[in-house]
Amino acid sequence: MPVLVMAPTLGDLLKYELNGNYSREVVTLKGGTNYPLGAVLGRITASGIYRLSPAATVIGDEGAESAVAVLIETVDATTGNRSGLVVARGPAIVSKAALVFDPSVDQPAEIAAKHAQLSAAGIVPRDTA
Repeated sequence: MPVLVMAPTLGDLLKYELNGNYSREVVTLKGGTNYPLGAVLGRITASGIYRLSPAATVIGDEGAESAVAVLIETVDATTGNRSGLVVARGPAIVSKAALVFDPSVDQPAEIAAKHAQLSAAGIVPRDTA
């Protein structure tokens, strides 16, 4: 019998949100990436465009190293900039297990720093069921 594997859903990621009309925004995502649900995003200061939040400053994408939002849908932006829906402010609780980080964020201290940055925006990562 084949095994059914389901992709993560919004319910796997977003555990609590006080008011979606307040906490969500439509943003522009930088082209060149296929963004998964739960992507931890930073905002590029010069352009206002969002991208996966790297562990350190990337030349040309300054500002994105601070995590400020979580993508709540999948967006294929491989061919150019695309719009996406994010949780940009809290109060909100997201599952730590459902967050997806930039490949440069691969150390426990870097992940903890991203969690703290999201918490500062009111988006609290938690170990949840």
